[in-house]
Amino acid sequence: MAYPGYGGGFGNFSIQVPEIQMGQPVPEIQMGQPVPETGPAVLLDEYCGFPAFSDAYSSAGDSVYTYFSAVAGQDGELDAEELQRCLTESGISGTYSPFSLETCRIMIAMLDRDYTGKLGFNEFKELWAALNAWKQNFMTVDQDGSGTVEHHELRQAIGLMGYRLRPQTITTIVKRYSKNGRIFFDDYVACCVKLRALTDFFRKRDHLQQGSVNFMYDDFLQGTMAI
Repeated sequence: MAYPGYGGGFGNFSIQVPEIQMGQPVPEIQMGQPVPETGPAVLLDEYCGFPAFSDAYSSAGDSVYTYFSAVAGQDGELDAEELQRCLTESGISGTYSPFSLETCRIMIAMLDRDYTGKLGFNEFKELWAALNAWKQNFMTVDQDGSGTVEHHELRQAIGLMGYRLRPQTITTIVKRYSKNGRIFFDDYVACCVKLRALTDFFRKRDHLQQGSVNFMYDDFLQGTMAI
């Protein structure tokens, strides 16, 4: 049996993330169908329900690196405002509203493994792959094409990512991220980021993978206040 909250969904297979041209939306695909082989190969994480780039990834001739380098400062990293500008200029949000500054902050917190408060290119390209997967997930469950997802659609989306959450937990998430019962793309991504980051934080401390962890208060605050 898979560890609670992980497995299934995106797990146990690899895809190609299509390369996105400036200002163009991601081409729509159906979950479980092969994606056109136009982008860098990625492997989908067994636990977290989103893709992570392989170490063999090359920035040579890569539009993702072009977006990154055009905005990154002399330190070669992106802070929240630079990340917001980079994602807006790349057009990855397509017809949806650009990502808010707060969403960009928690994106950084999710992947900032060296604790600089910024994203280097390796961290940014992992974020890029995750955003592509989440966007495809969002488009798949938004069956009426409204540009938002409702309670039952969010439950489906979370299930596709491999998480198994109780109905009460889904209801709590909907209350947190919805506006009049609907969740827009920016809030949906913020939800996905926090779900992944908190799950990863928990899993690293659940050494026996039993779904139960004892936290020190300070450790709990460090793990949750940063997101």
